[in-house]
Amino acid sequence: MITTVLVGNPKPASRTLEAAQLLGAAITGSVDNTIDIATFGAGVLDWSDPAVKEAIATCAASDLLIVASPTFKATYSGLLKVFLDRIDGKTGLAGVTTVPLMLGAGPTHFLAPELLLKPVLVELGALVPVQGLYVSDRSYAEPDAFTPWLEQWKPVLDRLLP
Repeated sequence: MITTVLVGNPKPASRTLEAAQLLGAAITGSVDNTIDIATFGAGVLDWSDPAVKEAIATCAASDLLIVASPTFKATYSGLLKVFLDRIDGKTGLAGVTTVPLMLGAGPTHFLAPELLLKPVLVELGALVPVQGLYVSDRSYAEPDAFTPWLEQWKPVLDRLLP
């Protein structure tokens, strides 16, 4: 079982990254790969950058992929969009069980993972069998921050993951 966290926060080592790692560990027990897109710098715009190509291959080879972003202007970050644009459409994430995760300041945009991030992931071929998760950027690290979501959706993921 390979669990990968992909984080599209423009700030490296962000709360979004921490939340994604916590969620990945809560689902599978550990996170094998962490891809913090902010660490690529301008390389994310260079279609020949080997580190970005390797990161895309890592995402495609994962059993579980947590795709995380802060909420900017009611949607996911432009940095995440630029990275996702590098993945081959329709097949780039074929067969990869994927969970969209977004952090925000309040409940206003709680549907953003479902309405905005999930469709893009599905377009890239990802299997997104559960509802996306939206959590507060102030309470994501609390022990029960993911509990209601996990109670509903972890059994589904457990049946699907190797």
